[in-house]
Amino acid sequence: MTDPTIARIALVDDDDLFRESLSLNLGDEGYEVITFDRGEPALDFFAEGGSVDIVLLDWRMPKLDGIDVLRQMRARGIATPVIFLTVLSDQIYEEAALAGGALDFVEKSRSLSILLKRMRLILDGIKGDATKGADDAETGGTSTSHRLGELELRLDNSRAFWKGKRIDLTLTEFNIVKLMSTRPEEDVSYREIYDLVHGKGFVAGYGPSGYRANVRAFIKRIRQKFRSVDATFACIENYPGFGYRWGKGENAANQGRDEDGIGEDMLIDGAAAD
Repeated sequence: MTDPTIARIALVDDDDLFRESLSLNLGDEGYEVITFDRGEPALDFFAEGGSVDIVLLDWRMPKLDGIDVLRQMRARGIATPVIFLTVLSDQIYEEAALAGGALDFVEKSRSLSILLKRMRLILDGIKGDATKGADDAETGGTSTSHRLGELELRLDNSRAFWKGKRIDLTLTEFNIVKLMSTRPEEDVSYREIYDLVHGKGFVAGYGPSGYRANVRAFIKRIRQKFRSVDATFACIENYPGFGYRWGKGENAANQGRDEDGIGEDMLIDGAAAD
């Protein structure tokens, strides 16, 4: 077991077996877990002044769906980070969750280690923001965003904007954009992006370069989301045989092609492991 009580987690899921299993696993990892079998008692918990660090929220539940629980939380001013944990994998559900204010969307079929990593990213962000806030108070600074050209990343809530329009990125996608945009014009390797997503040393696909298809699928999805609000978006540039860079968007003709000349837009969406 790791350090006791890393954080307090609310698990909202009507599947008794899944809820019990996951709560035990999270407890073994050092988390304090409060469980709810429906959305209504979870909302009552918050209404009575209860608080947690993260909410793990199922989508399909009787009477009140997870997305309705999230909307009511936000309408009541409850800003606790929410990760949807669901069997629903269609992009429409992910987009609705992010639009509703969730920070991430994880399929239940994913391994526990993936969920733990996503939770850690959120918790590290919360702690980092708290530390930064204290530093800002001492220095008089108030910046909680990163800006580069038309891009704005709001670091306090992991939100991305392009030309003032919200880009609905998952937390993982946000961190990839952050990695590249905070090192503009610098080449970032496939492996570095993959390690950001899965952690260093993760076994990656087939062969020595098996991870590249996974990274390409991530980049494809991120580009699509930016292009949904700006068809001319071209700032994510290829470095053939190596990786990507956040550039000035002057090389749009070569985007979507890897070092082997394979069009990324031809990749199957399911190639992404996230």
